[in-house]
Amino acid sequence: MGLKIAVGCDHTGREHLDALKKYLSEVSLNYGIEEVTEFGGEDYPEIALKVAGAVSSRAAGKGVLICGTGIGMCIAANKVKGIRSAVCNSPEIAAISRKHNDSNVIALGARLITASSVPQIIEEWLKTDFEGGRHAVRLNKIAAVEMDLLP
Repeated sequence: MGLKIAVGCDHTGREHLDALKKYLSEVSLNYGIEEVTEFGGEDYPEIALKVAGAVSSRAAGKGVLICGTGIGMCIAANKVKGIRSAVCNSPEIAAISRKHNDSNVIALGARLITASSVPQIIEEWLKTDFEGGRHAVRLNKIAAVEMDLLP
């Protein structure tokens, strides 16, 4: 079964989303991408919650969000159980978000990066694996909060 990716942007991220979809279509075989589903809406929280919901429900394996800074979408996405969203406006941060935080949703800031930089950021995010180990211990603590096991 191939990777399904949920994507969405607000009005500021359209050019970046177009670059993302073009890139994903070009590398789909390299990463086993089976499907890219775009979610829309009127406001960034609505879009972020739809994308995060698709990842949380396992209708998609990963999600990509694009708004002005990435911050608003990231905050909204992280309200959904099981989502680990990170604002990643460089390839280096995208890689670390996967290695250390096992991010399953990435948020990009269209006002902070160029559309031409989207492929490099997403490339690092897609190719980088979670390191586990001490990072898994920390993520388990976060998951415990989601399940109301910790204050």
